Amino acid sequence: MSRLSLLAAPVALALSLAACQQGGPDQAVATEAATAAPDAKPGMALSAGRLVLPVVAGNPAAAYFDLTNGGGEAVTLAAVSIEGAGNAEMHQTVDGKMSPLDGATVEPGATLKFEPGTNHVMAFELDPKLAPGGTTEITLTFANGDKLSAPLKIETRGDAMGGMDMGGHDMGSHR
Repeated sequence: MSRLSLLAAPVALALSLAACQQGGPDQAVATEAATAAPDAKPGMALSAGRLVLPVVAGNPAAAYFDLTNGGGEAVTLAAVSIEGAGNAEMHQTVDGKMSPLDGATVEPGATLKFEPGTNHVMAFELDPKLAPGGTTEITLTFANGDKLSAPLKIETRGDAMGGMDMGGHDMGSHR
């Protein structure tokens, strides 16, 4: 065996071992995605998160939460996603009419409420595994690319209305 052949074998072995230890393309994509989605600025907090399932299967669910900006500058909520929903959209209700909400700015020290009758998130194409009493995750994406994820408690419409004051309206008279 020549001297070159004797040196080439260990070098080839070392290179092939190094290649096996490196992550493949899937790992590179996962790493890139993790670094491309920074966490929200300190002071941003989501609380009182809940996903209210529809009474009729196939209809959209609604998500409600409070988003508090404890930071020093305004932030703009640009998009939402909900684990277990094929699509999620922000909506607003003004003068009894619902329309898409393209973005929502939260000033420093303020809390933006997503609640029935105002701003809310509609969740479409629901996974049947979403069940009352469970939890899922909502991810908020801000205009600057920051993201904030938090759990949502899953409820049914009846659970969600349990503590609501209906203003003296007798819901039992509607059939």
